[in-house]
Amino acid sequence: MGHKKKVYIDPKTLNLPLVGCDSHAHIVTPPLWEERDEVLLRAKEAGVRTIGEVLLGHKQYIEHKDYFDDKEHVFFIYGLHPTDLLEIDAGETERIYEDIMRDKKEKRKIRAVGEIGLDYYWKEVPHALQQEYFIKMLALAKQCALPVVIHSRDAFEDTVNILLEQGFHDYPLLWHCFDRDRECAEIVLSHGWHISVPGSVTYKANAHVREALKIIDRERLLLETDSPYLSPEPWRGKPNEPAFTVFTAECVAKELEVGTAELWEQCGNNARRFFGVE
Repeated sequence: MGHKKKVYIDPKTLNLPLVGCDSHAHIVTPPLWEERDEVLLRAKEAGVRTIGEVLLGHKQYIEHKDYFDDKEHVFFIYGLHPTDLLEIDAGETERIYEDIMRDKKEKRKIRAVGEIGLDYYWKEVPHALQQEYFIKMLALAKQCALPVVIHSRDAFEDTVNILLEQGFHDYPLLWHCFDRDRECAEIVLSHGWHISVPGSVTYKANAHVREALKIIDRERLLLETDSPYLSPEPWRGKPNEPAFTVFTAECVAKELEVGTAELWEQCGNNARRFFGVE
């Protein structure tokens, strides 16, 4: 017997209003960048009103920022990813700081420092180097008076410890791509931080994440794609894009026993409030 053919559902068919937010996307990353105009149009048609575009490092920022000048619904999250540290020089953090301060005066597109943090899954970058730059970027965020967006993979305890040592309890902070259990969610929430849920919450193996949803303060819950990665069902295995945030909303709403449109609007408003847009 052959395998059942997978059906790829058009996100427009969920008929969600134009109030949602993909709080974390990488549109500048292939293959999305090659069809960026179409990606943004599909997002709007699916009900995505606001998009947080992540720009990592000075080079990526300079090369891509101008495209978004007239895209008022797109704001920037700008930082330094822990897995990129072997590719930078000593002046990178100063360049990022100067970019942010210039943006504050001219455009105000940069609304957070991120994604920054620790990634122990990939072994190439020494932990000590990651921690050094994590602390530098946290200091930069405070200096620029911006929220932070955290990347933490296989490094939960060290990430939390550094955040607390650097005085980030009750600081505006978003835990991006949350994939942990209820206990970790309780720790994140106990420090006044926000949680963003990606499309991987829809995967069968991630029941622990769906269980954690039930204790998250609804005012501190955001949705994201992390596109082009982590496509939700029913698009798993294909490149992710902001339009697919609707499927994550549908899954989360079902788990929390609320209407999808209601959750969609609340998480969108939460994101816009957190990042200070609109």
